[in-house]
Amino acid sequence: MGRVLAVANQKGGVAKTTTVHALAVALAELGESVLVVDLDPQACLTFSMGLDPDSLDASVHDVFVRGTPAAKVIQHVEGVDLLPATIDLAGSEVHLLTRTGREHALARAIAPLGPMYDTVIIDCPPSLGVLTINGLTVAEQVLVPLQCEALSHRGVAQLLETIDDVRLFANPALSVRGIIATMYDGRTRHSRAILDDVRSRYALNVLEPPVPKSVRFAEAPAQGHSILRHASGSAGAEAYRAIARTLHGDLTNADDAT
Repeated sequence: MGRVLAVANQKGGVAKTTTVHALAVALAELGESVLVVDLDPQACLTFSMGLDPDSLDASVHDVFVRGTPAAKVIQHVEGVDLLPATIDLAGSEVHLLTRTGREHALARAIAPLGPMYDTVIIDCPPSLGVLTINGLTVAEQVLVPLQCEALSHRGVAQLLETIDDVRLFANPALSVRGIIATMYDGRTRHSRAILDDVRSRYALNVLEPPVPKSVRFAEAPAQGHSILRHASGSAGAEAYRAIARTLHGDLTNADDAT
């Protein structure tokens, strides 16, 4: 299987789904084959990619509960493949809790797809429940979007504890690739101080550059496009392209090493 990245933060409103969508499209622009997995019952990623979750015939819920092959559920949108979500996914959590090896359900589901993709990006829900644990269990690395505002980093320690737990019982190779600073206002000392504090307190890498605040991010989901399509030349789009180039470099360097 290609590399698997989980984008996780149990705090909502940190641009997690925006980050997944933008990075997926940016990596596709660089020539990678990309699959994104919407693990959030709110289906924000599915909606943001221009699909109506309420009208879908099948979603990742059917993969978990009915054993539908993931390949039959995939949608192709904006140059990437999407394993979509619907509100039914909320019921999947209850179902998974009754199953042995429940934390490996997603890993089993996407294993047959492995040879098809260079990168799989998982949009984890804003919680630390069984769905997020599934995302962390199958992932090699975690990306943590962090809103650079007061109190926004308080949940980072809890997320890191969960990652440590997953390393212990399910995925010892899991690592944190880094923080992605979102909604960043470089004009304020406050934003810079929060980013510096997270960097020093948790010894985490911060992927550069920070993603600036922009009304364009709020507009893009309603259009069913990523920021890279909605406002291609914006500072936010260019920031995500730069981060994607860094991640793409990880992949090519790994290939060279083998």
